[in-house]
Amino acid sequence: MLGAYATVIDQNKKRTFMRHLQLKQLAGAAVLAAAALGAHAEAPYKFAATPGKLPKDVVPVQYAAHLVPNLADNTFLGSQTVEIDVLSATSKIMLNAVNLEIDSASLSGRDIGEIKLTPKLDKVQETLSFDLARPLAPGRYRLALKFHGLINREARGMFHMDYKVGGADKKMIATTMEPTDARRLLPTWDEPSFRATFKLTVDVPASFKAYSNTPVEKLEKLDGGLQRYSFGVTPKMPSYLVVLVAGELERLGGKQDGVDLGIVTTAGKLGSAAYPMAVTRDVLRYYNNYFGVPYPLAKLDQIAIPGGFNGAMENWGGIVYNDAALLFDPKTSTESTRQLTFKVNAHEVAHQWFGNLVTMAWWDNLWLNEGFASWMASKATEHFHPEWRPFLDDQVDRESVLNLDARKTTHPIQTPILNEAQAANAFDAITYGKGQAFLRMLEAYLGEEQFRKGIRAYMAKHQYSNTTSADLWMALEKASGKPVEKLASDWTTQPGFPLVKVEQACEGGKRKVTLSQEQFRLDEPATQKRLWNVPVQVGTVNGKAYYTLLSGPSTTVMQGSCDGTLVIDPASVGFFRVQYDQASFDALAGQAGKLADTTRLKLQSDAWGMVMAGRMQLDSYVKLISRYGDEPRFAVWSGILDNLGTLERLTAGEPEQAQVYRFIIELVRPKFARLGWDEKAGEPAEDHQLRSRLAGMLERAGDPAAIAQARSRFARYLADPASVSPSMIDFVVRGAGRSADQATYDALTARVLQTQSTEERNRLSGALASARDPALSERTLQLSLSRQLPLQVTTMMAPMVAGNGHIDQAWAFGVANREALAKDMDAMSQNRAFSGIVASSTKEADADRMESFVKQHFGPDALVEAQRVGNGIRIRAALKARLLPQVRAALK
Repeated sequence: MLGAYATVIDQNKKRTFMRHLQLKQLAGAAVLAAAALGAHAEAPYKFAATPGKLPKDVVPVQYAAHLVPNLADNTFLGSQTVEIDVLSATSKIMLNAVNLEIDSASLSGRDIGEIKLTPKLDKVQETLSFDLARPLAPGRYRLALKFHGLINREARGMFHMDYKVGGADKKMIATTMEPTDARRLLPTWDEPSFRATFKLTVDVPASFKAYSNTPVEKLEKLDGGLQRYSFGVTPKMPSYLVVLVAGELERLGGKQDGVDLGIVTTAGKLGSAAYPMAVTRDVLRYYNNYFGVPYPLAKLDQIAIPGGFNGAMENWGGIVYNDAALLFDPKTSTESTRQLTFKVNAHEVAHQWFGNLVTMAWWDNLWLNEGFASWMASKATEHFHPEWRPFLDDQVDRESVLNLDARKTTHPIQTPILNEAQAANAFDAITYGKGQAFLRMLEAYLGEEQFRKGIRAYMAKHQYSNTTSADLWMALEKASGKPVEKLASDWTTQPGFPLVKVEQACEGGKRKVTLSQEQFRLDEPATQKRLWNVPVQVGTVNGKAYYTLLSGPSTTVMQGSCDGTLVIDPASVGFFRVQYDQASFDALAGQAGKLADTTRLKLQSDAWGMVMAGRMQLDSYVKLISRYGDEPRFAVWSGILDNLGTLERLTAGEPEQAQVYRFIIELVRPKFARLGWDEKAGEPAEDHQLRSRLAGMLERAGDPAAIAQARSRFARYLADPASVSPSMIDFVVRGAGRSADQATYDALTARVLQTQSTEERNRLSGALASARDPALSERTLQLSLSRQLPLQVTTMMAPMVAGNGHIDQAWAFGVANREALAKDMDAMSQNRAFSGIVASSTKEADADRMESFVKQHFGPDALVEAQRVGNGIRIRAALKARLLPQVRAALK
């Protein structure tokens, strides 16, 4: 699953959107559980020992469900018969249901006839239970239910979307169940270890087409302008993978390895389906080969919907995407969109194995789904498009995860989950990003072939079942012959990561390298002296590197000679920071232009980490990146500009910001001059992305030429959108939004309300939210109350406006409109909405007032998130106080 909380696509689309997709980002209530319970060892999967609320004496075997949606009043009728196995004698049947009304219930089976049941719904526990007059003996029974429920506006269970085709208003329905919303559509055993098969039928309008996990077995015309879709039986799977999408839809079909493929869109968008179809073919073929277990379903539909949520959900055989994350229009979409489409597609298709075929036992092992899908997506992207340098992009994205994990409010990859609310909050940057980074480090240490051998054995042994991390460690340890469990438990069951400190000396013609470790923190020092088994590559620039395992506080490595320049982790696969002694750092910095891409990127990112932690002065970092003026790699520039963007935000409202802007312009302008304002025939796609990113940074820093270009190109865009190349559209629209006057803002607003392209709407919404004029930002805030835009846009408005320099204004608006803003949000969004408004602040007072407000108006899960955001604000406030004098000295 990929979800979005903190932003819609902005100028640096792929990198920023992917970061926040990973996102249902930002650690929540799971942090408390981790703090309370600490790291925990784990046993291989056993159903009876798996955590969860539901008793394990009754299990579902097959659900046969029939649904009748009513789009006029956003309700539905349902009925289902569940075959159940009673494993041990019981006088009670308990399953999950929430926001459903049970109209009737009965139980039948051998020796009991048919028994009418009285339902007991517990809204707090989200359970449905039936007390029996006499204990049921072990055996097979049938539980029959009739019920009705709501079609939600928010993406929980079944939800509806209003959209336009041409000038006509349209409406459709879709579902999203993960982690615990299947119970809003069907009474289910809604925990991942309760695998069962599902057979679904649905009655929809005659103009609709419907899609689910399996192919249509039968289509019948009904009275009243309806039709009935009957779908085939699914494999045994957890309830969160059930899917239903219905509307006026079109489908581009294809075949790969005997599987029927489909890209499904709303009317008029099939022109953007050819590229994702090609991607799906490629990654399905690649995964069939990699995993050694072929994709097991008859069909795989990738379904693009025009709203509901950002990101995607990996339902088995029927993946649902926000259409901006799947579709690609070769005439108007950017290169970043092309790469985003590939990587999100690769992530979701990887889930058909990791997550669907083999499922984590419980939500504390969510990383087995999400970390693996993220790691696999990058692997597939590297296989098909090495020219995109996806591992470099991952390095840049990893920085934000390292910074989260260097705080006291972090949590382990594998976090104890006690209830449904905590399950929802487990979808965060640690689960996705750190999980992915750890797997990359582990694969590099074990070797690609040994790692793949272990994954294949794991997949073959546990298909159609569930696992814990222990099952994976056993498979990898057997395949590699290395102590995987010992190494892995350090990284998955304790929070944070190490700082690897490096010293060297030449003794008798040989280089003595001393490595030591301590926990890296950005706030207060760690109270526990944690150590990790750290696989570290030690080498020389442009030479060979060899692994050593740093398993204690320190170790010594000898190199055969003192020749060459020492480099640690040259491929940058380690989830740790490196701090060299001064002489070693200076030697590397002096060769910055000759270093491998990965080494060059890591050198500057670790140096910035040292600045943030108070271990290096800002002037040393400035001198280092001044050597990167002719840097060719987009990812390296992105890392540098991200860090300078942090410096820009820290100096907001201060005289020192002018110095930061001047330095940015001086650093960027020469490289941009060599790129030029317009695309050149035959230049690499990477230059397209770099041109837009550098232009945007120049415009933001106040470069007059960049501001003028944004204005003139936006005027041309209004007259003829095709006059602006896709590679520059983000720069043009965002630049126009930032400096917008009333007329420009009106033009942007008209387009955001009219467009039928989700990609364009996200871009335009970001431009509206970036307006510097407070009167215009107030208009953007008012849009967040509008029903003319989808929820996934309106819920982002206040945080985006705040992040563009209007924190006080956005906070006052949020407080004044708390109930109106919260009414259409699910519980997790409500928990994060108000902390998100001040998340970019550098003022402790903002943290204080936000935490007080959340404590007063929201529950304990929201307060945990508020405290996490508050911790980040206080870190930035301290960093600002420390760095302002250094800015004055370093950027004279």
